Amino acid sequence: MLKHLHAPDGKEFFTRERCHITELLNDPAQPGLSIARCRVEPGVTTELHRLSGTAETYLIERGAGLMDDGAGNRFVVGVGDSVVIPKGYPQRITNTGEGDLVFLAICNPRFTPDCYQPAEGESATASE
Repeated sequence: MLKHLHAPDGKEFFTRERCHITELLNDPAQPGLSIARCRVEPGVTTELHRLSGTAETYLIERGAGLMDDGAGNRFVVGVGDSVVIPKGYPQRITNTGEGDLVFLAICNPRFTPDCYQPAEGESATASE
């Protein structure tokens, strides 16, 4: 059966992660998936964090960045790149460009605030 999910309000909000978020899909009626558009301002590094019980994929739409797991594993990302982040794996991204870094964050299962955990000082290993 087809399921119609109403669009979120589309309002961007700022998070403790130092990232602007616009929810595109995050509905309890679709528990296996959420999609958000994320915007990181030039020169900003997001908070090192992990998502407990949730895997995440970043799809870079605009800008340039440096992906980092807090343990020295880092690589450059740009438009069209994807970053696959396992459940519980520490992550952060730095906007290295002159304009905003914009990417989709696709979470499986869907993101809920209780899965977000600061990861400062943790080693880079998937914990789940």
